[in-house]
Amino acid sequence: MARYIIMAEEGERVLLDKARETLGLGLSDATLIYTGVGAVNIIRSLQHLDREAELFNIGYAGSANFDLGTWVEVTEARLNHPNVTYPEPELPLEPVFNNPSPITSHQSVKQSLCFTGTDFVLASDYKDCVFDMELAFIAALGFKHLHSLKYVSDNLSLHAYHDLTHGVE
Repeated sequence: MARYIIMAEEGERVLLDKARETLGLGLSDATLIYTGVGAVNIIRSLQHLDREAELFNIGYAGSANFDLGTWVEVTEARLNHPNVTYPEPELPLEPVFNNPSPITSHQSVKQSLCFTGTDFVLASDYKDCVFDMELAFIAALGFKHLHSLKYVSDNLSLHAYHDLTHGVE
């Protein structure tokens, strides 16, 4: 089975090294794909991949209350639309720490859901979760073996995100 590491931007490459160093992340056989930020870039970059492939999404995420530098294993992806409610399919993810796990140490990793937005989230009443701009779109493409690790880069502060990542403007 083909294995891919999916990251939004080349600047997130430091997270891959950090995950290997602090969590014992393996995946030396996986192909690295940089998609670009947001839904359109996800669809364009991943639409042709085999849905049976194993994908590991690794990236930065914001959180209203998790400490900066926290690793989060995402258990489910949802869209972030705080102003309206409408029915959506559930988008569960496979555990990163399954058997056999590509990670050897997961003592300091939290588990939570990830809300995906089309813009940077600057405020939210949602707690004990993370926010990104790609994961729900990856999950919606129907990959059967999708895993995700997020690294909390900010507490919903675009300034703090830029200071750490030098990412999207």
